[in-house]
Amino acid sequence: MALPSPQIALRGSEGVWMFRGPPETTDNFNFSRDGSPHCKVISYSSDGTHFAWCNGRSVLVIRLPDYQLIMQLDRPRTSGLCFSPKSTMLATWEPYFVSKDQTAGTPNMHIWDLRTGQCMKSWMHKRHDNWKLQWTDDEKVAAYCAASEIQFFEDSNFEEVKQRLHLQRVTGCTLSPGNSPPNVAVYVPGVKGAPAFVRLYKYPRLGGPGAAVSNKSFYKADSAHILWNKRGSAALVVTSLDVDTTGGSYYGEQMLHFLDISGETSNVTLPKKGPVYSVEWSPNSKEFCVVYGFMPAKATLFNIKCEPVYDFGTGPRNCVYYNPQGNIICLAGFGNLRGNMEFWDRAKLQNISKPQSQDSTYFSWSPDGEHFVTATCSPRLRVGNGFRIWHYTGSLLYEQAVDAKQELYEVIWQPFPQGTFPEKKIVHPASITSTAVQQEAKPSAYVPPHARDRPAGSLPKLREYEPPQGTATALTEEQNLSKSALKNKKKREAKARAQQQQQQRPNTVDSRSQEQRDAVAVAAHILAPSGPQATVGGPPVEVEKKIKNVTKKLKAIEKLKQQQASGKTLESNQLEKLQGEAALLKELQQLQLS
Repeated sequence: MALPSPQIALRGSEGVWMFRGPPETTDNFNFSRDGSPHCKVISYSSDGTHFAWCNGRSVLVIRLPDYQLIMQLDRPRTSGLCFSPKSTMLATWEPYFVSKDQTAGTPNMHIWDLRTGQCMKSWMHKRHDNWKLQWTDDEKVAAYCAASEIQFFEDSNFEEVKQRLHLQRVTGCTLSPGNSPPNVAVYVPGVKGAPAFVRLYKYPRLGGPGAAVSNKSFYKADSAHILWNKRGSAALVVTSLDVDTTGGSYYGEQMLHFLDISGETSNVTLPKKGPVYSVEWSPNSKEFCVVYGFMPAKATLFNIKCEPVYDFGTGPRNCVYYNPQGNIICLAGFGNLRGNMEFWDRAKLQNISKPQSQDSTYFSWSPDGEHFVTATCSPRLRVGNGFRIWHYTGSLLYEQAVDAKQELYEVIWQPFPQGTFPEKKIVHPASITSTAVQQEAKPSAYVPPHARDRPAGSLPKLREYEPPQGTATALTEEQNLSKSALKNKKKREAKARAQQQQQQRPNTVDSRSQEQRDAVAVAAHILAPSGPQATVGGPPVEVEKKIKNVTKKLKAIEKLKQQQASGKTLESNQLEKLQGEAALLKELQQLQLS
């Protein structure tokens, strides 16, 4: 059976249209292009069977692949769309507003039944950042972020709140992927010296002492972004401080934390200082990759224990993307960077290609895991808008630019259920270069006049790039070992190193001459403390104390002599000390002889 061809939906100032992805790379004429310039939002369902958009007049929902219109809603102000996992419900959101007739406002968030077209529930929700209703994959549990609590509904019954999670100042909630019962992660910002924290709960146990299965608190956090792994067993939290008090970064200060449902928490130690640009879990949920540090940024692969597995070195990058199959990693620099991309074979940890897509502001993998799209979108860049379709080997398959007076707002791939596209063998090109993009020769770096006569190697460098570090074979072997086997392996390695050092030690001693060995032995005998002196409380220790006491007195007498010689008149007790000098010298001589 032939695999389906993923398609791309695009939204711009020319409306909404669709494009067939590789291998066809042509316009999709089965979709009737909506030419309205007021299209505000587009969205695919998570299984790719439905597509919805708002054209400024109404919300339209079609079924794929027959493109049949199944629902049309008279909601012209809609700017947010969200399908349920099984494509049975659609959530819409509109900007909140009040009028003279309705000073209290009107409901602006709605849940619609796609089978009947009826509204199931409506709320007034002012904020746009956390309006989306969250479902488990089987749609048995849904979570809604209310003003001061998290409300949970079951079996699509939105008239009855089954569970409530009430926390003061709670601002975010994230359900773990998978079926019910879900794990719940919530974020509460700090206030008045109290730290911010993230807590994990196991639904339906949400209240009472000890209900949280994991808790992590931190002070430097104005906001937090929570990322669950695909299994829903662990979460990464990227905390951000809006202003870096040290003045080291314009982007504020970021930290990365780890929590899992067994109660383990830790800070992810990043070797290089600077912002945390991008974090992404592997689809296998056993590792994650982080791009961080001042430019040139470093990229590091970590295992589930937050231990570094592989260092990709440094480069002009600020993004990391796993393909859906998890066998290819893309490290890229978009936005204010030049669009350099690096594609890595995860199994071999070898570089595949290094293409470049200049002025790109968007990247997304195709569901087939082989192709990807880069785009230049407005409002990030209002000129040169368009999109390109690539292969991971670096070849450019298709490029389309919009008209100079038009803008491109959004580009999204059609999703497919997991397992639709199997993992394929990775192809390594003969040379790691991009044949599609002809890169211009870089001009030589400017050298000031006073340094032009120096050798090239002695000139100071503005940036030092670090190469990748780590052995792919050894790392893969360690990941496959159990804890006990890995511990025994480390013991064997330590024992082998000790034996090697012991074998080398006699050779070093024998290489010396006899006179050198005798001199070392005499020096060791003189410098080493003798046995009787180490015994605390014995007679030699008392003799040592007396010698120190007499020496101290003689030093004091020497100072008095100097004062007398300078013309100072001494007191009677000081003169008596001078008269006792001979007796002290005789006592010191006897103590030294003993």
